Amino acid sequence: MTNTPASFNLSTVLATVAGAVPDQEVLVWRDRRLTYRQLDERIDGLAHFLVGQGLGCHTERDRLAGHESGQDHVGLYLRNGNEYLEAMVAGFRARCAPYNVNYRYVEEELRYLLADAGTTALVYHAEFAPQVAAVRDRLPGLRVLVQVADDSGNALLDGAVDYEAAVATPPGPDGLPEVSGDDLFVLYTGGTTGMPKGVLWRQDDIFVTSMGGTPFGTTEPFESYDAIAAAAVAAGGGMSILMSLPFMHGAAQWSTFHIITGGGRIVLPPDVRSFVPAQVLETVVAEGCVSLPVVGDAMARPLVEELERGDYDLSGLAAINNGSAPLTPAVRDRLLEALPHLIVMDAAGSSETGLQMSSMSLKGMASEAATFSPVPTTTVVDDLLTRVLEPGEGQGWLAQRGRVPLGYLGDAEKTARTFPVIDGERFSVPGDRARLLDDGRIELLGRDGVTINSGGEKIFVEEVERALAHHPSIKDVVVVGRPSERWGSEAVAIVHVADDVADEDLLAECSRHVARYKVPKAVVRVPNVERSPSGKADYRWARDTAVAAAP
Repeated sequence: MTNTPASFNLSTVLATVAGAVPDQEVLVWRDRRLTYRQLDERIDGLAHFLVGQGLGCHTERDRLAGHESGQDHVGLYLRNGNEYLEAMVAGFRARCAPYNVNYRYVEEELRYLLADAGTTALVYHAEFAPQVAAVRDRLPGLRVLVQVADDSGNALLDGAVDYEAAVATPPGPDGLPEVSGDDLFVLYTGGTTGMPKGVLWRQDDIFVTSMGGTPFGTTEPFESYDAIAAAAVAAGGGMSILMSLPFMHGAAQWSTFHIITGGGRIVLPPDVRSFVPAQVLETVVAEGCVSLPVVGDAMARPLVEELERGDYDLSGLAAINNGSAPLTPAVRDRLLEALPHLIVMDAAGSSETGLQMSSMSLKGMASEAATFSPVPTTTVVDDLLTRVLEPGEGQGWLAQRGRVPLGYLGDAEKTARTFPVIDGERFSVPGDRARLLDDGRIELLGRDGVTINSGGEKIFVEEVERALAHHPSIKDVVVVGRPSERWGSEAVAIVHVADDVADEDLLAECSRHVARYKVPKAVVRVPNVERSPSGKADYRWARDTAVAAAP
């Protein structure tokens, strides 16, 4: 095992912790309670299977451009379960590049994604076998199928291998390849504002920035694998986290490896097809989880509603960690009212930047909405991407420097746009508008791709969504722009409400929190706001809904 600083790969990270605390539990789901040793052995078997299929790394990183991959790509078309974590790390161990597949995609979306990724192998739950069968013949590069049995009743596809049989694969004559910190970590964006893109990271970079390679509360990464092993032992069992986010979401993968690096335990709720707040809270209590990640109001609001009507002993729950979607002040305040001992942590980042900044709220000490303390490598650059702004200079593009992705898979042009070089240094600037405040904190304004230009004024939709969410009748809300003869584009609120509240009341509440020109010109009511499984708003659906409702 190498101890070379700044040369980490995710397979060896898990193997290191498994060697240090082999008998500690790492994953709990239903009646499955896997120790680190058991998980690592299962990963080994699946990695041997992948290598035996001729999969791995075919071109080393130093011979490739940033938007290119020299590894076989393994799609993970899976719901949560031990199989997701096993298949992901087994892919790393075989020097393949596993990536996330959105299990809500319809046939054409699935075919597009698998083709865009150049998928060679696919690990999928049996419930998705019909979708796989419908697209496989149009994907000539897809030659390895591994099917995970479930309760769907779907038979094993012709030519597919049963997952448990693959896990039982013995070592081959050549063993496993030597992994590298240059090997890829691939994360496909959600595609809520455009077509999904594969973001390519070096494993060393994503581990250090976002997956536990930098110990919590510090700014310096671990110096070696030995240091990781020592920290896992010293943690004395580590932290238990209730993971209700889908593993296919980057935030879930990042949080999971944070826990693994500390020798902790990931607990899954029994139902991984639906988000059931009562079941989530019951599992937190039963397993003694101290941390509960959520993605915005879409998850936090149902949780707090269940807290307010239920009776749960959550004295052991220390933190709710929010990321990837806004948590409105109204919902955050209700959480702290229901659980006054709780810490509510908000984190900001993206597939293209990793974790960038955070804020912390306690009962009576709530942080300002959408305002964060950045990590040292997070900053704001000017509109023309020519320089880094100084504190107090105002608005620009949220940016990340230092360890940033290599590029977008197969897209040299978008790679050059999103990862510009400023004063000789490479940055990641994926399109979020932000304001650098006098004290060095950063106010996040919103994604430029969903910003509305109405009558010459810019409207950041997340700010308006927060304002509307103050109304107690709002269960969910998304704000989008639609064409307007008078304004060019006008703001429209797509809302899911709990009762028969008047539009005027919703807009009056909104106007108490934002300037009048930002208040939506119309309200469209829907039975449910469409979101991804991770809770992110589907702005394409929202725009179509707003346009269809136009008078």
